[in-house]
Amino acid sequence: MQLFALGINHHTAPLAVREQLAFDPARLGAALQDLLRGKQVREAAILSTCNRTELYCTADQSQTAADWLAEYHALPPNRIQPYLYQHPQQDAIRHMFRVASGLDSMVLGEPQILGQMKQAARVAEEAGTLGTLLGKLFQRTFSVAKEVRSTTAIGANIVSMAAAAVHLSERIFDRIESQKVLFVGAGEMIELCAAHFAARKPKQLSIANRTPERALPLAERFGGDVMRLDQIADHLGEYDIVVSCTASSLPIIGLGMVERALKQRRHRPMVMVDLAVPRDIEVEVSQLDDVFLYSLDDLGQIIESGLESRQAAVIEAEAIINDRVNGFLQWLQSRETVPTIRALRDAAERSRRHEVDHAMKLLARGDDPTKVIEALSHGLTNKLLHAPTHTLNQTEGDERAEVARLITRIYHLHSGE
Repeated sequence: MQLFALGINHHTAPLAVREQLAFDPARLGAALQDLLRGKQVREAAILSTCNRTELYCTADQSQTAADWLAEYHALPPNRIQPYLYQHPQQDAIRHMFRVASGLDSMVLGEPQILGQMKQAARVAEEAGTLGTLLGKLFQRTFSVAKEVRSTTAIGANIVSMAAAAVHLSERIFDRIESQKVLFVGAGEMIELCAAHFAARKPKQLSIANRTPERALPLAERFGGDVMRLDQIADHLGEYDIVVSCTASSLPIIGLGMVERALKQRRHRPMVMVDLAVPRDIEVEVSQLDDVFLYSLDDLGQIIESGLESRQAAVIEAEAIINDRVNGFLQWLQSRETVPTIRALRDAAERSRRHEVDHAMKLLARGDDPTKVIEALSHGLTNKLLHAPTHTLNQTEGDERAEVARLITRIYHLHSGE
C-alpha cells in the first residue's frame, strides 16, 4: 500500500470545472465510505474547498481513486483528466505539508486552509476511513504547518479573500460607508468578509441565510439585520454590494432576480462577489451592464500582486518542509522493518532465556559462579553469531562478498580487527 494525493485546484482547473467536483459537506462521510467500499482503497480523506478538491488515500494505485472521483460526480474520466494531478508517496507527503502551510493557496500563507484540513481529518475519522498511516500523516502535517507559520513570515501582512472583496468594491464605490451590503450565507468565509466590510462602517449590513437563527449572532456582532434566503428577491435592489458564499448545490441568485433588482435601482451599479463553489450567482449575471460580478478566480488575480514580498518566507518554508518530508519517509521505512526487528528480538530473547535457565541450574547444583558466568557469556555469543557466521560460510563468490559487506556494516567491524 502506498500513499497518494490527487485532485484539482485553482492552479490546474478553472472555476467551471472545480465546482463540478465539489463535495456536499453533509455527504462527505458517506462519500468516503463509498470510496472504501471496493477494498482497493484502505484509508481516505477528502479536502473540498472553494479552490480545491483533493483525495488523500492509501491504495495500490492512485487510478482507483481517480476513477471513483469521476464516477461519483457522474463525469466521464476524460472530462477531469486534463485538470487532475496525482502525487505518489513522497510527493503526496510534500504536497499535504505545503497545502496546510498555505504555500499552495490562492492567497499565499492564508491560515483558513489549515482549519479546513483539520476538518477533513475529523470527517474521515468519524467516517472510519482514517487509519494509522493517514492519521499519522495528518498529525505530522498539522505540526509542520504550525512550525512554518511560527518560524517564518509566510503569514505576515496577508491579503485575504475578504480583503480582496473589499478592495474590488472600493474600485466601484469610493466609500463603503455610503453603501448597503448584503451577505448571503453565515459560514466562516462570510464571517471573515463581514468583519472586513464592517470595519469600513457601511450604511447597512444584512445577512441572509437559510436558517436566520444561525445568522443572528453574526448579525448582532456587526450591528446588522437578518433575512431568510427566500426574502432576497424582494430586497436585492436595496443593496449596493452583495457577497455570497453558501454550500448550495444550485444558484441562489438568478439572472431574472438581478434584472428586477437593477430596474428597481434605476440601473445604479451593483457589486456582486461570488465566493461559493458551486457558484451562488448565475454566470449570466456578469453580462448585465450595471453589475460588476467577481468570482473566486477574479479575486485570485487581485491577491497575486502581493506574492513577491513573501518569496523569502517561501524559501524558508520550503526548506522546513523538505526536512520534515524526509523525517516522515524515515518513519514510514521504519514501519516496514518492524516485523523483522520484532522477529530478531524474539530470537535473541529465546537464546537469552535458554542460556540463563541453563546457568541457573548449574548454580543450583553448586558449580563455580565464575565458570557459570563464563559459560553463559560464551553460550550467548555462540548463539548470536551462529546465524551470520553460518550464512557467510555457506555463500560463494559475489554473494559471499555482499554478505561480508553487510556483516561488517551491521556489526561496525573494521579491517585488521
